Amino acid sequence: MTPLDELPRIGAPATGALRGAGYTRLDHLAGVPRASLAALHGVGPKALRMLDEALAEHGLRLG
Repeated sequence: MTPLDELPRIGAPATGALRGAGYTRLDHLAGVPRASLAALHGVGPKALRMLDEALAEHGLRLG
C-alpha cells in the first residue's frame, strides 16, 4: 500500500465527508476543484491545506 492508496489524517468529519462523496484514496482528489471539496460538510481550510500538502508530495494538486 502506498500513501496514495489512503487519505491523510485530516480528522473524522472531513474524512467522512470525502468518503461519502466517493473519495477514498488520495489520488482520487487530484484535479478535483478545491471549491467542490470545500462545499462538503466537514471539510474546512485546515483539511484542504493538509490535502494540498499531501498531494504536492506526489507531484499532484487539487484543481
